[in-house]
Amino acid sequence: MRAMTKIPLTRIQASAGKEDAIRRAVRAVSFPQGSLRRIATSEDAPAFHALICDPRVSGPIYTLPKPPTLEAARAFIETHLDEKARGEGLLILEFDKAGGVCAYHDIQFWPEFAAAELGGAIRPDLQNEGVGSAGAAAAFDWLFAVIGVDLICETAALDNIRTRRLLERIGFRLVDEIESELPGGGARQSLYFELTRREWKARQRSTID
Repeated sequence: MRAMTKIPLTRIQASAGKEDAIRRAVRAVSFPQGSLRRIATSEDAPAFHALICDPRVSGPIYTLPKPPTLEAARAFIETHLDEKARGEGLLILEFDKAGGVCAYHDIQFWPEFAAAELGGAIRPDLQNEGVGSAGAAAAFDWLFAVIGVDLICETAALDNIRTRRLLERIGFRLVDEIESELPGGGARQSLYFELTRREWKARQRSTID
């Protein structure tokens, strides 16, 4: 078995100014009052739990707590609030008009390498509507243009064909197969992908042309 791998694999040291700018940008993320999207808080734990307790949502995602209890959901949110304060993580929830969580975005940052990883899920009844692909592309664009990262890395289970196709369609390169550490202990074999700012810009230009 391979040793568990720390990501990102590509590690280019960012300047002190770049690192600080990314941390400040992450800390500053907020959404207007009344928006259907917001930073998760402890009060959102029941609504977030209602999403991730569905095995169709939490089953394929190794970064979510197992089992996905209400207390685990609350702890997951509080961990991300601590990460946001350091400029190293965000947990963003999207709500439907009835007040239920219909999607979440879990973003980890390595400001010292100007790198990020985006994870998350959409409620099953909203899948297969093109929402995931369009939302992911918009999120990647935001990470490069607004937060200022230079590299986005992603992982997917070996049998997660859906995610692999999505990432390759957007422009990610399959770099390697790694061992991902599970939050509760153990490991999972994963496909590891990367996309650089330069690759993203080139793809955007080719799409326009």
